[in-house]
Amino acid sequence: MTQLSVNLNKIALLRNSRGRDFPNVVEFARKFIGLGVPGITIHPRPDERHITRQDAFDLKTALADYPEVELNIEGYPSDDFLKLIEQVKPHQCTLVPDDPNQLTSDHGWDFTRHADELDTILKRIGDAGVRTSVFLDPDPEQVRLAAQSRANRIELYTEAYASAHGTDRQSEVHEQYRAAAALARELGLELNAGHDLDLDNLPGFLTIPEILEVSIGHVLTVECIEMGMPTVVNRYLDICANSA
Repeated sequence: MTQLSVNLNKIALLRNSRGRDFPNVVEFARKFIGLGVPGITIHPRPDERHITRQDAFDLKTALADYPEVELNIEGYPSDDFLKLIEQVKPHQCTLVPDDPNQLTSDHGWDFTRHADELDTILKRIGDAGVRTSVFLDPDPEQVRLAAQSRANRIELYTEAYASAHGTDRQSEVHEQYRAAAALARELGLELNAGHDLDLDNLPGFLTIPEILEVSIGHVLTVECIEMGMPTVVNRYLDICANSA
C-alpha cells in the first residue's frame, strides 16, 4: 500500500500572506492526521516564502504525539538546510535540486555531474539517522547512478506524467515511469513519487508496483477548497490503499 504524505507548503503560504499565524501549520497537520493521513511533508526554502525553519521545529514537536506519522523534509542541500535536518531529525529527507529563486521544483538530480557531492551529503544525512531520498527524473541512467550512491530511496518527479495524462502520450510516458521504477527496484532502491499528482491521475500512476509514498500538496489544497478536506483526503487514502 502506498503512503500519502500531505505537503503543507500552501497552508504556510496562505498564513504568510496575511502576516499572522492563521491558518496555523501545526493545526492543519493535526487536521490531516485526524482524517487518517500517515505522512506530512514540508519544503523550507531559503526565503521562507511558505514553510519556515520554525515550522519544522514546531511540527517535529507536535508529531511526537503521533509516532505513527512520518515527517518528510525536502529541499536543496545547502549547509543551512543540512543543519536543520541534523537538528530536527525528520524520518526522511528528500533532496531536491532547486535554485533558491525557483518557483517550484522542475527537474531531478543529474548524478553524472553531482554524484560525489551528493554522496557526501547523503552520508551526512544518514549519519544523523535520517532516511534519504533524492528527486529523480525517470531516466534509466540516472536510476543506475542513484543506485550506486548512498540514497535509500528515489522520488520520481512526476510532472511529465501529469502533463501527459489524458493526452495521446499518456501510455508512452507512463511506461517510462514504469520502466524506471522496475529498474530501481531491481537495483535495490525504494520508491517515492511526487509533483502535480491529483485525484484524476494518481490511480493510473499507482498501477506501478511498490510506490511507497506519494507527496501531494498544491493540487490537494485546491481540491480541499473545492470539495472539502474529509472528501478529498478520504478519496486519496482510498486510491493509495488500492495501489499496486
